[in-house]
Order: sequence, then C-alpha cells, then structure tokens
Amino acid sequence: MTATHDGPAYTVKPGRAGGLRVFAAVMLVLAGLLDALRGIMGIAGDDVFLRTPEYAFRFDLTAWSWIHLALGVLAVLVGAAVLRSARWARVAGVAVAVFLVLAGFLSLPYAPLWSLVVIALAGFVVWALCVVRRVR
Repeated sequence: MTATHDGPAYTVKPGRAGGLRVFAAVMLVLAGLLDALRGIMGIAGDDVFLRTPEYAFRFDLTAWSWIHLALGVLAVLVGAAVLRSARWARVAGVAVAVFLVLAGFLSLPYAPLWSLVVIALAGFVVWALCVVRRVR
C-alpha cells in the first residue's frame, strides 16, 4: 500500500494563523492611518516637515503628501479586506505594505521618526501576511 498526500503539512496552527491575519490587518490599518495623516499634514501646511536641500530624492512636498494620502487610504481599505479574509487581500496587503516601506524610505529626511514607525509597521505586515498559510 502506498500513502497519498493531499498537500504540504502546515506548521502554523489554525489559531495562530487567524491571530497573524488579524495582527497583519490591524497593523496595515494603523500604518495606513499614519500615512494618511502624514499626507493630510503635508497638504495642509508644509511647515511641519523638515527641509533637506542636499537629499538625492527631492520631491515636491505637496505632491508627495497626496501620494501618502492615497497610499494611506488604500492601506486602510486593504487592511479591512484582510480582516474579512478576502482572498485577494493578502497579496494586495503585501503589495501595499511594500509601497508604504518605499514611500517611507523616500520621505525619510522630511519626517524621520514618522517614516521609521511606518516602515516598521509595514515590515511587520509583510512578515505576518507571508507567514500565514491558508488553513483548509
């Protein structure tokens, strides 16, 4: 007799998988809210951010603020979808979190501490969404 295997053995228990999904969703919503607030602050008044004349990636701060606002709103929406266990939301959550990391890195000289917090939160989101496997 031969044994048949339906699929790989999952190492993450169902309870932990659900916990990581919720963690990723909450962290993505939090990172999105922080990024949206950064965008609103930049649109409302540019005097909140630091000026770095010798930075290699110089952008117009108002345009950059609109990008942060759009990314923040998108992150909140995708985070809500991850919380509801939508299939597409895990892939979209990783993509949005990667864009949050890139945007945080590129705007690091304008708001250093804020950028580091968003980068860390988005990094945890990528980790949590990539570790969780679909439970059968």
